[in-house]
Amino acid sequence: MASTRIAPRILCVGIPVRDLSFRVEGVPKRGSKANANDLTEICGGNALNAAIAIARLGGRVAFAGPMGDTRETSSGFILERMAVEGIDARHVIRMPGLTTPVSAIMIEPSGERTLVIYRDPALWTVRLPDADELLADCRAILVESRCAAFCGDLCTEAHRRDIPVIVGVDRAMSLSDSLLTAASHLLFASEQVQETAGAADDEEALRILAKLTPAFLAATRGPHGTVWLNEAGALEETPAFPVQAVDTLGAGDIFHGAFTLRLAEGEDVREALRFAAAAAALECTRLGGGLAAPQRIEVEEFLRAPRGLDPGPSPRI
Repeated sequence: MASTRIAPRILCVGIPVRDLSFRVEGVPKRGSKANANDLTEICGGNALNAAIAIARLGGRVAFAGPMGDTRETSSGFILERMAVEGIDARHVIRMPGLTTPVSAIMIEPSGERTLVIYRDPALWTVRLPDADELLADCRAILVESRCAAFCGDLCTEAHRRDIPVIVGVDRAMSLSDSLLTAASHLLFASEQVQETAGAADDEEALRILAKLTPAFLAATRGPHGTVWLNEAGALEETPAFPVQAVDTLGAGDIFHGAFTLRLAEGEDVREALRFAAAAAALECTRLGGGLAAPQRIEVEEFLRAPRGLDPGPSPRI
């Protein structure tokens, strides 16, 4: 009888966001207004988008982090969506009197997006459940880089237990940030890795950071793929898949989620990066941000195809 593989359990840590997504012909000039062609209300946030991707790609995923008061509508909307996706929300902390983050996103015909977001500063005072509870049966942790204030100790404990800690970095980090040493894998966007290291290019930035952390280091560069340092310290590149992008919102989050899942499944970083690039590329070909994350069978079929989808502008990850 063939054995049945149990899907790995992954914990995602972050702050969910309620996204109001407007499709526009162009971003309005200052002091002007414009009509949108479409309005979509979705749930988002880096870690939650990644969690949705992990669930759709076959992982078991739990989510931990703060949301607003039980009486507000945004948190209820997000929790309902998490239930639909099969995400374990037992570790979501509702914070009395606070507001769940809300963003307004404008998406142009090219797929490029512009957004404004409000996050209640008091959300960062959240206290997560005990590490033993959160890390039980956990094969990997994926965290938002902005959440070090309330998950740094958890990540350090996970690292001590040899549980991979993957950090998705979408803003410059302080060189004293606890996640630089608690992480096993740091996935930067190109601009942020350069800002963090104070360097003029990705390779220089990665090499500077390699002196400060033992973590695996990578920088995503949209149509130019992902560059990363291998175990010998040599620079390698994983190409991006060319697709006709219609919505790049959440592509980096999908990349992080897919990468984390493949690592938790026992694959090496080369395979995890290739799988992540395919998942992110597929997400860019459809509308919906994180809710456009592909299913596992779609990614596997995409990777088996000689050229993937028809060539076109590559996704911005």
